[in-house]
Amino acid sequence: MTSSGSYVQVAVVLLAVQLVCVGAAEADQETGTVIPAESRPCVDCHAFEFMQRALQDLRKTAFNLDARVREIAIC
Repeated sequence: MTSSGSYVQVAVVLLAVQLVCVGAAEADQETGTVIPAESRPCVDCHAFEFMQRALQDLRKTAFNLDARVREIAIC
């Protein structure tokens, strides 16, 4: 029974060491370097902005092609 008791003691000591190490690692992080989620644009916002730019590029391309076709038709 003493060997099982020592296993429990070793497990408790290891758990305590892990908790101390995790606490020290969190304390080392610089404050203010992480951007809060509320101020970061969401993935949907990025996708929407990308699609807006793509549509603007398509409109410009369509306008340029239309202008070229009209120039050719006039000649």
